[in-house]
Amino acid sequence: MIIVFAPIVGFLLGLSAISVPWDTLLLSVALYIIVPVALAQMLRRLLLSRHGQKGLDAALAKLAPISLISLLTTLVLLFGFQGTQLLAQPLVIALLAIPILIQVYFNAGLAYVLNRALGEEHCVAGPSALIGASNFFELAVAAAIGLFGIQSGAALATVVGVLIEVPVMLSVVKIVNASAA
Repeated sequence: MIIVFAPIVGFLLGLSAISVPWDTLLLSVALYIIVPVALAQMLRRLLLSRHGQKGLDAALAKLAPISLISLLTTLVLLFGFQGTQLLAQPLVIALLAIPILIQVYFNAGLAYVLNRALGEEHCVAGPSALIGASNFFELAVAAAIGLFGIQSGAALATVVGVLIEVPVMLSVVKIVNASAA
């Protein structure tokens, strides 16, 4: 993701005639992927070296509710800023949502079936299906808002992506867990 995200986005934006400077794409990857991953790994290693696996597990248990509340707060704010547009443009929302639905279910199903066919356990195939189906809308939202503003069409499209992807991914988890036998 770190290596190919910016070139893929640059290519896709070029196809749609949207001009985004390469330094902006690279900065987005650095700020929203590299920095958080690096900080998380440093914190993980620090906790493991000082407190062992039990200390890491305890810290993760304490952070779980905070991360859930942060995610929900972010979603509420995004939808709040885009609420008027979401309600005013149902056809546009449907045109954005339907391909996302198809893509997420198809990619998740394909990844899960291929993993299981190759002999992977459910505990590996399930997360692989989720990763394979993810659209990384959180990075897209941040980049769209930074480049085009919170009220832009680009921000609306990414918010619709999050609106669709979150419940669909939860349904994918339920489907995958039902097939754990």
